[in-house]
Amino acid sequence: HHPAMPRSSAGLLLFRRDRDGLRLLLAHPGGPAWKNRDVGAWTVPKGEIEADEQPLDVAVREFREEIGHPPPDGHYVPLGDVRQKAGKVVSVWAVEGDLDPATARSNTFPMRWPPGSDRWISVPEVDRVEWFDPVEARRRLNPAQVEFVDRLVALLEDG
Repeated sequence: HHPAMPRSSAGLLLFRRDRDGLRLLLAHPGGPAWKNRDVGAWTVPKGEIEADEQPLDVAVREFREEIGHPPPDGHYVPLGDVRQKAGKVVSVWAVEGDLDPATARSNTFPMRWPPGSDRWISVPEVDRVEWFDPVEARRRLNPAQVEFVDRLVALLEDG
C-alpha cells in the first residue's frame, strides 16, 4: 500500500420507486466507533478494490457480503466517483431493486476493542440498512457521498 495511492472503494446504490417517490438503500457501519453516530455516518454499501479487480465486480461482491443478498440483476448505472475527506476514492453504480432491510445480514470482521487491548470482538461490517428518501439520505450519508444521491436524482429526472 503506497501512501501516494489513495485507496479506492466501489459500491452499489440500490434504489426503488414507490408511490411515495424515490427510496435509496443505505448502510450504517458496524462497530463501537460508529454505534452512536447517525447523521453523516451512513454509506453506500461498498468495499476496497484490490489490485487487478474490476470496480463493478467489487461493488457486487461487497453488496452481497454487507447486505447478505445478491444485488438485483438489472441495469447498472455508473454514478462516477467522489473523493472522501480522508482521500479515499469511492466509485458507485446505481441499480433498481427492492429488499427487506430486516432480512439484511452482514459479514463480520475481528477487531481489537478497546483499541490497544488484547481483546478481540467480532464486528459486523454493517449493523443496519434502511430505505431513505433523497432528503433524508443526504442528511445521513457521509458528506462526500451526498453527490451520488444528487447524480442519481438528476439521471432519473432526465429519464
